[in-house]
Amino acid sequence: MTAVDELAGIPAFAELTPAQRSAVAEVARPRVLADGELLFRQGDPATGCWVVRAGAVALSTDVPGRGQVVVQTLHPLDVVGWSWLVPPHRWAFTATAVGPTDATRFDAVRLRALTAEDPSLCCGLLLGLFGGVLDRLQSTRARLLDLYGNPRDR
Repeated sequence: MTAVDELAGIPAFAELTPAQRSAVAEVARPRVLADGELLFRQGDPATGCWVVRAGAVALSTDVPGRGQVVVQTLHPLDVVGWSWLVPPHRWAFTATAVGPTDATRFDAVRLRALTAEDPSLCCGLLLGLFGGVLDRLQSTRARLLDLYGNPRDR
């Protein structure tokens, strides 16, 4: 399977044309990550984004008095890292491989250049990424409801 074919199966890239997926594939590099390997650290410059192909990636944040706390675990086909999209382009979380993980890293500087050259690629990419944002927001809401419950039920 080619990189372009692989991108076609990832929801974040579903709105792109084959030519646009080909351009995006040019800025992608597969990586095999070891258990505990850091993808990026909270606060550092956001220079890329990732798609999990196999394995899992934990997103964590620093909580005063508690250290790093995992807030979500991402699985195959999930996009890891949106901070490259929004200035000041700094990571909002720390991402760490959970067990052996295959992922694809996309160079954010080159990806932003592609979207500047082709507004329809930008629109398609943002629509695809927004679907993932919406899924995670719904998941977070469900976890919060589970954690705190309805006060009337207590």
